[in-house]
Amino acid sequence: MQLFTTAEAAAYLRLKERKIYEMVAEGTVPCTKVTGRWLFPKVELDHWLASSISRPAGTARPDPAPIVSGSHDPLLEWALRESGSGLATLPLGSEAGLSRFAAGETMAAAIHLHALDDLDADANMDSLRNHNELQDAVMIAFCRREQGFLVAAGNPLKLGSIEDVRKKRARIAMRPKGAGAQLLLLALLHHADAALDQLASVAPVCPTGPDIAQAIRAGRADTGIATRGVANAAGLDFIPTIWEPFDLVMRQRDYFRPALQSLLKFFHSPDFSARGRELGGYDLSAAGTVRFVN
Repeated sequence: MQLFTTAEAAAYLRLKERKIYEMVAEGTVPCTKVTGRWLFPKVELDHWLASSISRPAGTARPDPAPIVSGSHDPLLEWALRESGSGLATLPLGSEAGLSRFAAGETMAAAIHLHALDDLDADANMDSLRNHNELQDAVMIAFCRREQGFLVAAGNPLKLGSIEDVRKKRARIAMRPKGAGAQLLLLALLHHADAALDQLASVAPVCPTGPDIAQAIRAGRADTGIATRGVANAAGLDFIPTIWEPFDLVMRQRDYFRPALQSLLKFFHSPDFSARGRELGGYDLSAAGTVRFVN
């Protein structure tokens, strides 16, 4: 990820540094603070600029890029390639990917959201219902998948729950803010009446589930949240937590585009089912069905 300093962000946006500091204070520009220093992710600045463009009345948005933004999933990544869809994947996390999609930048978004106060809630459905920019969207089921804690083979710390992770000060690898796995972690902490700052988190943040697995295999972390499929592929043990819906959101007009139709048709193929069984932790019984239309 490319990060700009305040001076570099000012030059990129063609503003004075003083104006950048004013916007930071007002909370109107995307930024983050690291060791007392403001940094500006270029990708977030680009998204912020694109989403704030004013268009004359009657002017249509350009066609979205042939990209599925949002959450990373090994089976989805494989299906995008093997289906011949021509679609790329941009793993930003569920919330960031949905935001990119809502801004018209990508053709679809892959999401697995979680409500803080209700682990059984269908947060994907609730988010789509309440998103004012998605009144013409359709949500297609990709799968239900098993999420939980990845641990080293043999589970040396004998972890079994988020409470064990907290009490035993297990080093836990984090996912980015807004990623589905991070939302699940926050929900688990909420139900355990615990807080994020009570965990022994390790840096840097892991963008995807396989990055969590790598951190554990390298000995940098003891645990982290990802899917059973990721654990199986990495030869790690898995502590199951929840089965969650993993869905694809797209515009109704884009649903009929050849790229998405190729992908949806592939969901009914024997190869797709076989791959899901091979990875493990997937329920593909509803793959390709319409779950919600706005």
